[in-house]
Amino acid sequence: MTLSKKILVIDDDSRNIFALSAILKSRKYVCVSAESAEAGFSILKHDKDIGVILMDMMMPDMDGYEAIAKMKEDNHLRNIPVIAVTARAMTGDKELCIQAGASGYVSKPIDIDKLVMLINSVA
Repeated sequence: MTLSKKILVIDDDSRNIFALSAILKSRKYVCVSAESAEAGFSILKHDKDIGVILMDMMMPDMDGYEAIAKMKEDNHLRNIPVIAVTARAMTGDKELCIQAGASGYVSKPIDIDKLVMLINSVA
């Protein structure tokens, strides 16, 4: 099953964006990306075809927790599923991401099959 809408990858590390986008595109997903939460909000404002967001939780300026909270306050963005992507895989991190409003959680290094199942389940 492929998602009919686009996936927005928000990550401050361009190498992570490149790797994730390449893998998802090879599986027929359409991806766009942003290197900050603010840039992600700009894309969301102009592109109404975003169906899922993969959000790096540990970014400078505005982290994923703040970005998700800001999205939940916006009527146009609150229903877009966000999958938290983080290098932090400590006990309780998944729960913190879900409490913050994420629809799902994956830790780095990313298990792509798990991520694809998660994308398909929230989209």
